[in-house]
Amino acid sequence: MPCLTLLHKPTKTFAQAIFSLALVFSLPCLTPLANAQSAPDQLILNISQGVLDEIKADRSVQSGDINRLNNLVDKRVMPHVNFQRMTALSVGRNWRSASPEQQKILMAEFRRLLLLTYADAVRQVTDTQIQVRPMRSKPEDTEVIVRTQVLRPGKEAIQLDYRLEKADGSWKIFDLNILGLWLVEHYRNQFQQVVGASGIDGLIRALQDKNQSLAASAGAKRAAN
Repeated sequence: MPCLTLLHKPTKTFAQAIFSLALVFSLPCLTPLANAQSAPDQLILNISQGVLDEIKADRSVQSGDINRLNNLVDKRVMPHVNFQRMTALSVGRNWRSASPEQQKILMAEFRRLLLLTYADAVRQVTDTQIQVRPMRSKPEDTEVIVRTQVLRPGKEAIQLDYRLEKADGSWKIFDLNILGLWLVEHYRNQFQQVVGASGIDGLIRALQDKNQSLAASAGAKRAAN
């Protein structure tokens, strides 16, 4: 069975990338009204400082506590991410052939994969600033890309771009670009290989196996600290 890999090999660039994604998976909660009234670039700018404050104030999240991070994501993140669309795009054309129950499991396991993959990176949040680049968009646009840089003193800036959609007056994230690599495209290439070899159930098993391995590794790290 084809195996699932992480975004990059464990290099300095990979460490920067997972740090960036840790910011996304700790977005602070904004009210629906504030979300609806904010331009997408202003929305990203507003939430970024809240991200940093939330992580710095929570020692459990900083220590890599998966349960605490999971609760934080439920409370702060999911209202501002179209995770069904993110998962569907990652699975690709095979999403439509999955049953409703399989789709539900795929969403849960993909979400857990992202949590486990990027939980350790939240420890790196220190002296960080987010710079939102100027964007051009029209009031009638329903999909936009907000381009940002993650800045840390003495370290290379990290490119982190957000693809957002507007639905029911609110902007929601459905894809991310880290250092030139779109998350959805990366996982779609992997998922299609697994589905081609083992079907949708094979993809579910591969995700579950990968998550079990990542969870065991995270538990061993926490026990050693």
